[in-house]
Formats: sequence, structure tokens, C-alpha cells
Amino acid sequence: MADRDTLPLPDYDHLPIGGLESRVRSLTADEVEELLAYERSHADRLPVTEVLATRLEQLRAGAEPTSGDPGAIRPEQTEGHKESPVSPVTSRQPFSPPPHGTPDQRGKPKGDRP
Repeated sequence: MADRDTLPLPDYDHLPIGGLESRVRSLTADEVEELLAYERSHADRLPVTEVLATRLEQLRAGAEPTSGDPGAIRPEQTEGHKESPVSPVTSRQPFSPPPHGTPDQRGKPKGDRP
């Protein structure tokens, strides 16, 4: 059983499924088996085990490890939050619907009735 610190992908526990899918392409069948065993004994997330099992089948059928997708999402790329694109300038005008009635026919509160 592999320890988290000795896994073929050192940041495995923090990879989003899309990043994992492209990063496992660079692993050998033994390394994918190691990740699959680790996943099944820890979180056992169905989408992750499916990705790993599919890649393992491909490798056993003759596929060769590749360099993977260098542009794949990596946890180290998501550190630090960027500013929100929403600002007071770009946000819409506040709108409070009336307590009753429609926006073009405003209702009157009960206290104002004759």
C-alpha cells in the first residue's frame, strides 16, 4: 500500500478530476495501479476510480505513456485568489420588488388605505 508521500503524483489528493485525467497519461501501468489501490483504500471516489481503471485498461491494451497535458489544471496554479470581475461599476442596479403588486403597478401598504 502506497503512502501519500510516495505516490507517483505528489499532489494527487488535490488534483481536480480534469487535471488528474491528463496527468495520469504520463504514468506507467504499475504507477496507475498504485494510484488506483490508494484511491480505493482511501476516498474511493467513483469518478476517480473510473478514470484510473480506464487508463489502466488502455495501458494494458498497448497504449504508451505520454507527456500528458502540460496545460492541465494543477493545484499550484490555483493558489491565491484573483480579484472578482464584479465591481460596483460592472454590477447591475439594485432591484427590490414591491411587497405586493407588480413592478409597473406598485402596491400600497395596508396602512395607507382609506
